[in-house]
Amino acid sequence: MSSPAQRYAAARRRQAESRTELAGFAATYDFPFDDFQNEACRALEAGEGVLVAAPTGAGKTVVGEFAVHLALAKGLKAFYTTPIKALSNQKYLDLVARYGAEKVGLLTGDTSVNPHADVIVMTTEVLRNMLYSGARDLDRLGYVVMDEVHYLADRFRGPVWEEVIIHLAPEVQVVSLSATVSNAEEFGDWLEQVRGRTAVVVSEHRPVPLTQHMLVGRRLLPLYSLSDAPDSARDQAHSSTQPPLNPDLLRAVRDARRAAAGDAPSAGSGYRGGRRGRWARAAGQTRPRYRGDGGARTAHLRAPSRIAVVSALDRADLLPAIVFVFSRAGCENAVREAVSHGVDLTTGEEARRIREVIDRRTAEIPAGDLGVLGFHTWANALTRGVAAHHAGLLPVFKETVEELFAANLVKVVYATETLSLGINMPARTVVLESLRKWNGSAHVSLTPGEYTQLTGRAGRRGIDVEGHAVVLATDDADPAFVSSLASRRTYPLVSAFRPTYNMAVNLLGRMPRARAREVLESSFAQFQADRGVVELAAEVRRKRRQLDTLAQQMSCRLGDFGEYALLCRRISDAEADQSRGNRSARRSEAGRTIGALGRGDVVLFRSGRRHRHGVVIAQGSDHTGAPRLTVVGEDKRVHTLTPENAPEGVTRVGALPVSEDLDAHRPRERDRLADRLLDALRAGDLDESDERGSRRGHHRDEDAGRRLERLRHEMRAHPCHACPHREEHARVGRRWVRTRDELDRLRARVDRRTGTIARQFDAVCRVLLELGYLEPSDRGRPEGELRVTNVGKVLARVYAERDLLVAECLREGLWDGLRPADLAGAVSACVYEPRLAASSRGLPVAPGSRLGEVLRRELAVSRRIGDLEALERVEPSTGAEPALAGAVRAWTDGAELATVLGDTDLTAGDFVRWCKQLLDVLGQLATITSGPGTGQGHSLNRLAMTAAEASLDVNRGVVSWSSV
Repeated sequence: MSSPAQRYAAARRRQAESRTELAGFAATYDFPFDDFQNEACRALEAGEGVLVAAPTGAGKTVVGEFAVHLALAKGLKAFYTTPIKALSNQKYLDLVARYGAEKVGLLTGDTSVNPHADVIVMTTEVLRNMLYSGARDLDRLGYVVMDEVHYLADRFRGPVWEEVIIHLAPEVQVVSLSATVSNAEEFGDWLEQVRGRTAVVVSEHRPVPLTQHMLVGRRLLPLYSLSDAPDSARDQAHSSTQPPLNPDLLRAVRDARRAAAGDAPSAGSGYRGGRRGRWARAAGQTRPRYRGDGGARTAHLRAPSRIAVVSALDRADLLPAIVFVFSRAGCENAVREAVSHGVDLTTGEEARRIREVIDRRTAEIPAGDLGVLGFHTWANALTRGVAAHHAGLLPVFKETVEELFAANLVKVVYATETLSLGINMPARTVVLESLRKWNGSAHVSLTPGEYTQLTGRAGRRGIDVEGHAVVLATDDADPAFVSSLASRRTYPLVSAFRPTYNMAVNLLGRMPRARAREVLESSFAQFQADRGVVELAAEVRRKRRQLDTLAQQMSCRLGDFGEYALLCRRISDAEADQSRGNRSARRSEAGRTIGALGRGDVVLFRSGRRHRHGVVIAQGSDHTGAPRLTVVGEDKRVHTLTPENAPEGVTRVGALPVSEDLDAHRPRERDRLADRLLDALRAGDLDESDERGSRRGHHRDEDAGRRLERLRHEMRAHPCHACPHREEHARVGRRWVRTRDELDRLRARVDRRTGTIARQFDAVCRVLLELGYLEPSDRGRPEGELRVTNVGKVLARVYAERDLLVAECLREGLWDGLRPADLAGAVSACVYEPRLAASSRGLPVAPGSRLGEVLRRELAVSRRIGDLEALERVEPSTGAEPALAGAVRAWTDGAELATVLGDTDLTAGDFVRWCKQLLDVLGQLATITSGPGTGQGHSLNRLAMTAAEASLDVNRGVVSWSSV
């Protein structure tokens, strides 16, 4: 029992805590904060920066909202940043509901609402641009929340996050919210290095436990054995050991494979009824597939049909569910499939409420556009409780789906993985149709981190007792593989930072080159590289100790045995080089002799271990351009001879007349020719061998031979060659040489990794120097101090993926004098990027038109940039892509949506998304005015006015509908 003094002290502590900002803030919530939330908030109130790494749905945003609370309480500003516009919109609405519209603003590039408010929600790119431009709205900034900060691993947008973290004023407290990563402490160490005191708060506890399942046919089975390990099976997120796999699941998978191999369909029957409606499904079939020789049969475990999946979830009371498909077309097909099979998951009252939300959300859509937007099909599926969600969906459609799903009115959403990025669409269950996805260049398996991020959407806090993750059993998703994804805790956060052209001119416009290099070397990318160098340096020290030990073991009283060992190594290398040279020379000579032969020549060639004679019936070349002979051999077979398969070449030994119409594919004609060859060989009639087939060129390279002889002479003359222990020392010497080579390679790796970001920066600067955006401060010394030129000052105000291309088009006046619609089309080529390697089909642009000429010149400019980047070894920029230009010009000129979309392969959502990005760049062009000393005053002013007019013309109809 505590003493009176202890009780008094505890009471005073409680009284003090009740007067903190955290206590007042927590009182506004209807649930008690978790330990990690309290810990992070206390650190924040104590003046520290905070990194919170916790599972999806754990409540990390509470910490971000506390930062907003502290800012308002102290009369400071707070910025809440997110990686994507959809998250910014959602967070804006959340904060407006909490603090009122007058205190909260929104900035997303193409949207500006109350931009001077004390609390502003924005995309991270907007904050980066504000930092470089020195915006006055940065005054009184006290807190910056970086939601989904693990996004800095993204190859395209990630570098922006590090720019922001590095450039924020020292007094700003940064709140970083991340999904669970395995190197949170490393990231926290970097934040502390660049931002000052930073508390790292890690929680692997899921507020709603997660149960892993697999669906085999129509059987939904837990991944793990509940009887053997109930706790860890229910919550893998904080399990320290991997529980045993469920034997019933393993048995079900084996049975399904046997059924497939036996040509028996999986058990399936029509399903009718359900808790929410009546619908029928077609039974899925599991059919065997065959491959191999002799009719061998391999059973393929096929995934259950989508209708069977919904049926199983409905029966098990596991709806609402998100089904991740990893394909936009797959999402849309899944919805069509569900509707066509009569899926209906809603009651009459729910369908009525769904229609009300649809009507309210889409009231601005003109009736004439409903058809081309697929409105009626989309709305019909929604009233049945089924929807798709992906980046190609019209924003207003996507937001309607989110609202209905959050209200538990839509029961099944087929989504791509973009839905896993923080958007508030909680589900009871997450289904993964596949564990493989297309990454832009190949189909790859999900990583453990991706698996955790996706399945983390399952389980609604305060609603569900537990969440459920369901994987469909297939050949690529067996229980062991699923378990490896669900149980592994290694998914580190890896920086994708790299210097960009805009970044370079902005840095050099504000600080000396040496200081700019220091800023870049403070990036997380360099921090991680340097930590790797520490490990490499330790390995270098170990190798050096090994080298010293080996040197002692091969010490020779007659001389330097290390020198002797290196001489032996040089001899070995020279012999290998000569051997490779001889092989190359033989192949070259074989190609020459093969190419000199023709129809009817009789040749001697090697086939396996034997030499054979043959008659040439055709001469040509293979796909590489190497010469090729088709020969009928004395064994009555057709042989193809090339320098690769006949490196020793062929020897011409005579000739036989061969008819022009001989067909070697006919066995009888082939046999007759072979018999004639054998008769001639027996009769000795083929003795007219000439020099065309001789194996000239098989002689040794005289220079290489002389060098090798000289090295051998040096070896014999070396004092250590006479050592009686030479062979014993030589064995150690060979190990010494190998260790020395390994040490050299390690040192080279250290050199490559030290200052990697600064070297990339120097390469970017060389490109900018060549193009005139930078110039040496002291003439003739490009490696010294650099100054931003007038055109460089324009580049500093261009914030786009293809910043240099945009700046080059401006400098060369490509867009001068264009009318607004043509300008919009021309700029779209600097924005648009097709999803696939092939360019998208779009409305044609006449080659002889002004826009056609501008697009050709843009392509030439981007090729010139690419050539320079290749020369300086800079990561290549994306070139101009004119495929959308015609559609954008037509839209800007007032064309109907049906006309624009009818001749493109874009969805309405894709078209709107690219138009929004186009508006961002047009908006930048509209603000680029002459400025002091830019040297382009009048042309830029005229272009700014045209860009502003083009923005108004683009931002109409479907593009202008608010997404807030």
